[in-house]
Amino acid sequence: MPAPSHPTSPSSFTGIALACRRGERLVFARLSFAVPSGGALVLTGPNGSGKSSLLRLMAGLTPAEAGTLAWDGTPLAEDWAAHRARMQFVGHQDAVKPMLTVAETLAFWAGMRGSGDASAALSRFRLGTLAEWPCRLLSAGQRRRLALARLLASPTPLWLLDEPTSGLDADALADLLAAIAAHRASGGRVVLSTHTPLPLDGAAMLAMAEFAGSVA
Repeated sequence: MPAPSHPTSPSSFTGIALACRRGERLVFARLSFAVPSGGALVLTGPNGSGKSSLLRLMAGLTPAEAGTLAWDGTPLAEDWAAHRARMQFVGHQDAVKPMLTVAETLAFWAGMRGSGDASAALSRFRLGTLAEWPCRLLSAGQRRRLALARLLASPTPLWLLDEPTSGLDADALADLLAAIAAHRASGGRVVLSTHTPLPLDGAAMLAMAEFAGSVA
C-alpha cells in the first residue's frame, strides 16, 4: 500500500510529494510518508527502485527534486544542522577506521553527542570480546555489528538504516531487532530498507516501485 498522500499528524517525520532525480532519471515522484513517534517505516522494492536514494534524501545527503521533508511540522530546510543532530544514518559503508580498536571507535561515537553509552553498545551487539581488536581485523559481519552499535553509542531520535541486516547472522539479527524495539518503545523513529521480511510490530510498508519515475 502507498504511504498516505497527505500526512496529517503534526508529531511526525514526514515527506510530502517528494521526487528524486539522478542525472536524467527520475528515480521516484509523488512519494509521501509519515513516521510518528515510536513508528517504523520499511522501504521495499528491487535494486534501483530508490530505497537508498530516499534514505539519503531523508538524511539530507542529497537534495530533493521536489516536495517537502518536515519534523513535527517544521520543514527540514529551515535548519538542516538540527536535523543532522537528531538522526543517525547507517549506509552500506560501515565507516570504521581500521587502526582504531572497537572500544575506541565506540568511545569516539559516544563522545560526539556526549550522551552515549559505549559499554551498552558493546553489550547489545556482543562486541565485548572484540573490544581491543583493531577494526582492520574484523570480519564483514563484525564490522556491520560495530556500525550498528553506533546507534546506541551515539543515540538520536531518528534511525535511517540502509539494508541493516546485510552480513548479520541470526543472533546479530535478533540483537538488531531488540535494539529497534527498545528505540521505538522510548519514542524513537526508524526508517529502514530491506530485502528480507522483518518482524517489526506495527511498521508501515512503503513499496518504492509504486512511485517509480522515468527518464526526463
